[in-house]
Amino acid sequence: MDRDEPVIVSGKRAVLEALRAGDVGEVLIAKGSKQSPAMQEVLDAARSAQVRAQEVERAALDALAEDHRGVVAKIDAMPTRTTLGERDLSTFRWPSDAVAVILDGVQDPQNLGAAARSIEASGAQMLITRTHRAAPVTPAAVRASAGALLHLPHARVANLSRAIERLQDAGFTVIGLDEDAPRSIYEDACPTGRVALVLGSEGFGISRLVREHCDLLVSLPMHGKVGSLNAAASLAAVLYGYVLPTRGDA
Repeated sequence: MDRDEPVIVSGKRAVLEALRAGDVGEVLIAKGSKQSPAMQEVLDAARSAQVRAQEVERAALDALAEDHRGVVAKIDAMPTRTTLGERDLSTFRWPSDAVAVILDGVQDPQNLGAAARSIEASGAQMLITRTHRAAPVTPAAVRASAGALLHLPHARVANLSRAIERLQDAGFTVIGLDEDAPRSIYEDACPTGRVALVLGSEGFGISRLVREHCDLLVSLPMHGKVGSLNAAASLAAVLYGYVLPTRGDA
């Protein structure tokens, strides 16, 4: 989704986050649902944001979003603060203990959204994805992120290897999550300072060139009968079990 394209956000949590982010042009609520406690919270947030809330037939919401749960927000375009490019990696104001997350080839919008939710909740500074062969920011992705994609700086780049080089020039240690890595996240502490965490798609992992650009590789041990986790679940485990314990305010 380009930054100038209109965005439809559906579901209470995502709509609330969109209102709090200050990007909503209009809220549409299914007729007959205004009195529910959930919708009252949405209406209060819309009033605080000075955004018009309008009751419409459910059929109108159905035409905008498949699973709207009775509420939709219209955003004229994705906020520019969340739509960045490769050059922004060199000029972004990174803190000394910054965390960035690179998704290499994750193509499912739901997985993208769930990953963004973990990234934003952890306090990481940026999500980086490819422009091609990667999940776009769709309404489903925004909803799966619980609105996090409306807050989180998101750089979409044509060449991940080149993006990694820019991060390394900015002082980042780039860590790839690879099931074949010789060391697990439990055997060595995460490096201090700026860290970029790289995850590949389920079933394919990190692409060869991206893996070769990583400073080190670590694995996430699987102790059960399931051989792997999806990208979003792996990311949450590694962020909270490996990266954040080395941050100053963890």
